[in-house]
Amino acid sequence: MADRPILFSAPMVQALLAGRKTQTRRIIKPRGHASLFDGSWTDDYVLDPGNASWRAKELRFCIGDRLYVREHWRTWSTSDHLPPSQLKVGTAVDYIVDGADVLHGKHRQAMHMPRWASRLTLLVTDVRVERLQDCSEADALAEGVERIVFPERGDWGWPQRKYRKIWENINGAGSWEANPWVVAVSFDVLNQNIDEVP
Repeated sequence: MADRPILFSAPMVQALLAGRKTQTRRIIKPRGHASLFDGSWTDDYVLDPGNASWRAKELRFCIGDRLYVREHWRTWSTSDHLPPSQLKVGTAVDYIVDGADVLHGKHRQAMHMPRWASRLTLLVTDVRVERLQDCSEADALAEGVERIVFPERGDWGWPQRKYRKIWENINGAGSWEANPWVVAVSFDVLNQNIDEVP
């Protein structure tokens, strides 16, 4: 088990806060190729006895990990000259996604949010490796996609289609069609700083 930071875009932070998002997918960087058929071997993959399939030996996430969410933020403008590493623990923070502009400081990127300023903690409950397009309707909903109802047709929208648009907005045009290997991480969301979690 480890404590790690994780970045989320504003719409995904909103989905976490609303209780809709309990899953995320991250691309697994290609590493090597394991094959029993051509005689090649690599140390990058191991056989998973649980489902008799190959999986990456080193994944960034494990069940039991605690992830602290990094999001866009700001502090008082009097602190604008300080890099995040020099801000004191407990410095007042506004979260951009909330729309609050009380502190009037400069917009700070999510990747620079210190651990103490995070307000959301994710407890990892499941980790799977799969192709991106294996994302089911239930998975798309767990990714934070809202169901859209078309009452005039008496049916629901397609969550996977909406998730595809979100994916391509974040990862670029053609990223869905590339169908990369991803790690699908499921988690429980706690609305508190990681250092306040018992």
